[in-house]
Amino acid sequence: MAALSCQFHSALYRERLCGKTGPSISCSAQPSQPNIKVVINGAAKEIGRAAVIAVTKARGMEVAGAVDSHFVGEDVGKLCDMEPLEIPIISDLTMVLGSISQAKETGVVVDFTDPSTVYDNVKQAIAFGMRSVVYVPRIKLDTVTALSAFCEKASMGCLVAPTLSIGSILLQQAAISASFHYNNVEIVESRANARDLPSADAVQIVNNLSNLGQMYNREDMGTDVAARGQVLGEDGVRVHSMVLPGLPSSTTVYFSGPGEIYSIKHDVTDVQSLMPGLILAIRKVVRLKNLIYGLEKFL
Repeated sequence: MAALSCQFHSALYRERLCGKTGPSISCSAQPSQPNIKVVINGAAKEIGRAAVIAVTKARGMEVAGAVDSHFVGEDVGKLCDMEPLEIPIISDLTMVLGSISQAKETGVVVDFTDPSTVYDNVKQAIAFGMRSVVYVPRIKLDTVTALSAFCEKASMGCLVAPTLSIGSILLQQAAISASFHYNNVEIVESRANARDLPSADAVQIVNNLSNLGQMYNREDMGTDVAARGQVLGEDGVRVHSMVLPGLPSSTTVYFSGPGEIYSIKHDVTDVQSLMPGLILAIRKVVRLKNLIYGLEKFL
């Protein structure tokens, strides 16, 4: 396929260039960039279905495969309440990767699966010459380290994203800035399911603050009252988690100093909040030759 590129030349430009007068338009056909072929691994999940819709609507990319152990054989477009995409859900990742690899297309596998399968999934993608975007909460750092070494050796890109929410990343960055000015900090969060607590967002915020060499809440570090929340890390940051059906997934970081309270809050009301970050990750990962941890590297 080719894209038409046109340029308008003014009368003065034409007269200087070739002695002719009068405006003109010159057009030339230029080869267009092929679409990025995207495979959604975990396509039947809520986030997977949202990803199918987002990739279908995004410019320069298209859904090329859908992998899941549920709804096998069903058209992924219909599953997402869209027009049929003529792409059936398949349970075998290797089969999907093989068909894209034979066409020698630029491909990205988006992994929404499970921490126990991520390593093998990324290795398979690399074996077929494809990059990966991994959004699997609670992935172990040992797995990330092993994948980093593998990607480095293969010179293939992979983005492991603890969060795809741009709002969450901005909250984390604001918390880091605030930590240099306040010595007291606590995190209050709510989620719909207790198994997600403390959340990956809260853990990431604590990890960020713990790397700054400060101690927080010195006056209250020794308390063992359960209602005071859980201390994460060794720097005194406490996390209070609520499980209340109907509440949005919410994270608030409270800082305090003499005579003032500074709070930063981020609410997620729908999985759609992750899609701008996902599309950004897909566009960026195709240029990588190693593993990058954290979508914030591209903001």
